[in-house]
Amino acid sequence: MKEKILKEFKESISVKEKFIRDHVDTVIEVSKVIATAFSEGNKLILFGNGGSSTDASHLAAEFVNRFKRERPGLPAIALNADMAVITSIANDYDFSEVFSRQLKSLALEGDIVIGITTSGHSPNVVKAIEVAKKKKLKSVIFTGAKGEKIASKSTYSFVVPSDNTPRIQETHITLGHVLCLMVEEILFEEPRKK
Repeated sequence: MKEKILKEFKESISVKEKFIRDHVDTVIEVSKVIATAFSEGNKLILFGNGGSSTDASHLAAEFVNRFKRERPGLPAIALNADMAVITSIANDYDFSEVFSRQLKSLALEGDIVIGITTSGHSPNVVKAIEVAKKKKLKSVIFTGAKGEKIASKSTYSFVVPSDNTPRIQETHITLGHVLCLMVEEILFEEPRKK
């Protein structure tokens, strides 16, 4: 049992180390893009299904409330959080429309979109990224090793080098936390004393 536990942790660490080696420059760039959007009065829109839905809600909460710094809230919304909207769209249209229809209604020029899909094949996330592109919004995708197709449709992509769902999700939430941290530092860094 101990060996299995240690193996799981080592695998998680290994995936994260490879991921950040490949993506550190993109993390910096996306942090700046999100911070600029907030400073210009725009919002961050996140969405996903299942565990990715929870990650989207979790990250929206970190921005709206706070992450590590005492600071004003930042405008972020998770499209998967309003069950009345989701179920009405799914009922009247199709579940594949639940995020794209909301983006058409809620997203404004200058907003940033983050779609999260471990598989890279979630039809509702794919359609929403396509809508973001049509609306000329900057989009970010968090996905796994099999998500190259959706990654090519977004402005920025974070492809976790694994097809193991738990490893992908663990890396996604770490990435989300790092983006929160970097955005806070960019926007609310205290001036250095001379």
